[in-house]
Amino acid sequence: MLLLSKEFSMIYQFKKHIPVIHKSSFVHKTASVIGNVEIGKNVYIGPGAAIRGDWGKIIIEDGCNVQENCTIHMFPGTTVILENSAHIGHGAIIHGAHIKRNSLIGMNAVIMDNVVIGEECIVGALSFVKEGSVIPNRKIVVGNPAKIIKDVTDEIINWKSEGTELYQKLPSEFFESLKEVEPLRSKPKFEIPQPKNYFTLSKSKTNKK
Repeated sequence: MLLLSKEFSMIYQFKKHIPVIHKSSFVHKTASVIGNVEIGKNVYIGPGAAIRGDWGKIIIEDGCNVQENCTIHMFPGTTVILENSAHIGHGAIIHGAHIKRNSLIGMNAVIMDNVVIGEECIVGALSFVKEGSVIPNRKIVVGNPAKIIKDVTDEIINWKSEGTELYQKLPSEFFESLKEVEPLRSKPKFEIPQPKNYFTLSKSKTNKK
């Protein structure tokens, strides 16, 4: 069995720009990070993510996560910013946008150029946020084209923050235990239990009743 190291196999210089990645952050070896990219502390970059700092700059601040098959890119001369604890769900596209602190972009959402998503916002899965949109702090945005439907409550942002904290722990957990292995050919006699310490928002509300 081969323990995955902190050596990155798909990190590329483009022209004179070499990505800067903090040693505490995890970039999966099938994710590509290209050119003018800065990645802060305790960031998780999932398999298949494409972070292309070829035409502009990408800043991913501390505690962010960019999940599987996400794309981050821009028009020439643009800087894309993910502020602290931004949470980018599976398959989302961020193109030339600014995602402010502790916001969540849902799975397969598309955030277009010159968009600003305010602090502690929630953008629903599959939403399309059109070019130049400015979303104030603490708003829930859904649809195609995306529209503000209500405010983010304390309960919702606390739920979001708990989920993001799980991703902030993943880098160290992956460095410690993620291994390339040959698959088993039969099911083990005893299954190893996995924690049930985080739920969907609706189930979380039910559990509190």
